[in-house]
Amino acid sequence: MIKIELPAPDVVLTRKKQLGEPVEAPISSKYGFTDYNRIPRDKGGIILFFNADDDLLFVGKARKLRPRVKRHFEDTVSPLKNHRDEIHKIAVLVVDEPMDREIYETYAINTLKAKYNIDKVFYK
Repeated sequence: MIKIELPAPDVVLTRKKQLGEPVEAPISSKYGFTDYNRIPRDKGGIILFFNADDDLLFVGKARKLRPRVKRHFEDTVSPLKNHRDEIHKIAVLVVDEPMDREIYETYAINTLKAKYNIDKVFYK
C-alpha cells in the first residue's frame, strides 16, 4: 500500500463578517473572503473548501492558485456555484509538480470524502 500525506496548508482564508459599506469588489463583500492577496498568484497547487463544521465540500487543483480561487466565486460553471454560501474556510496547498497535484487531489477527494466532487470519486 502506498502511504500519502497531504502537505500542511500554506494559506488558510476564513470567511469574515463584513462591516460597514460593501467594498468595491463584489466578490469580497458578498462571500466574506477579502484576503485573496495572501494566495500566491503564479504558483500551482490544491484548493480545499470547507464549511463551518470543517466538513470538506470540494477539492480542486490549479496551475495558478489565486485566479482559480476567485473564479470559483465568479463562474457560472463552477461546481460550487450553488454552494458558495456554505464555504467558510479555504485552505491552499502550494504544490509545484502537476503530477503531484493530480495525486493529492484524487487522494484528498477520496480519503476526506469531498461532498461536491463528482469526478475522481472511488468511494461511492
